[in-house]
Amino acid sequence: MPTAIRTVRPVSHDERLSVVSHLDELRTRIIVSLIAVAVAFGICFWQNNRLLHLIDTPLAHQTQVQVRAGHGPLGATYEVQQNARDVAVQLRSVVGILGAPGQHQSAAAAAALQRVGTGLGRDIKRLSAAPQGDRPVTLGIGEPFTTTVTVSMIFALILALPVLLLQGYGFVMPAFEPERRRQMRPLLMAIPFLFITGVAFGYFVVLPAAVHFFQNFNSAQFNVLVQASQYYKFAATTMLAMGLLFQVPVGILAITRAGIITPRQLRKNRRYAIAACGAVAALLPGDAVTMLLETVPLYLLFELSVLLASIAEKRADRRVLAADPNLGEAS
Repeated sequence: MPTAIRTVRPVSHDERLSVVSHLDELRTRIIVSLIAVAVAFGICFWQNNRLLHLIDTPLAHQTQVQVRAGHGPLGATYEVQQNARDVAVQLRSVVGILGAPGQHQSAAAAAALQRVGTGLGRDIKRLSAAPQGDRPVTLGIGEPFTTTVTVSMIFALILALPVLLLQGYGFVMPAFEPERRRQMRPLLMAIPFLFITGVAFGYFVVLPAAVHFFQNFNSAQFNVLVQASQYYKFAATTMLAMGLLFQVPVGILAITRAGIITPRQLRKNRRYAIAACGAVAALLPGDAVTMLLETVPLYLLFELSVLLASIAEKRADRRVLAADPNLGEAS
């Protein structure tokens, strides 16, 4: 236990550890990461109904549109439901007329008409429900369980991401000098924030557009039923891809600090950046409006990256001049 406590604490750059000590520290950090994932998975599995409802929402909206339009087997069922509701409404009107006080029915007939009217009212209320099909379908006996576990694990990894990054940061950073570590810290802290922002953008913008595109593509020729495992895999891939794309600022800052490219070169080649953002947006499913909505944030991320790289470059130059004023006089 004392060894575990010692290895989990931050290690300084000057501290020398043996191979066994490094492996011991790595083991401890892996255990901490696994515990964080396990706790996050337990919370997510406990709230799996809310998580499934959350990830089903983009599909549910588009499916409701398809069903109301009468497309597919669910749409045909909904049309039959609406026709039955119209017939029930008309029958209730007829029963209401027959049961009016001026019709002089017997007490038994009036009571029977009242019961029929009450039953028709219940049927109309039930037939007026929203169309079904707001959830994906499962085809295997174990698919509901495996799909729920998969979705819970995806959200658990997202929830535990800060702890995972912190453990990786704590293990790798002692290899760098304190000055380099101080420069890299803001960059690394931005990774989870940008990832969550990208996932949110993928959920609120890209995923609904993708579902709309695929649900409507040649839909008149197919009876579209969305399988749960395939839909959740597609949704997770889409949001993960956007989370990774939003790491563009981190990548640009990394290559500029490494001296591979300068902010001035990036500004000079803006047109290539615009073309690259447009190409990435074109690869994502959606129409022209959606493509524009996806291109603009990507290009704004590029401009933000160039701005941050320029600021970092100026600060580095000031530090160099402060360390050696003769360089400024020579230039």
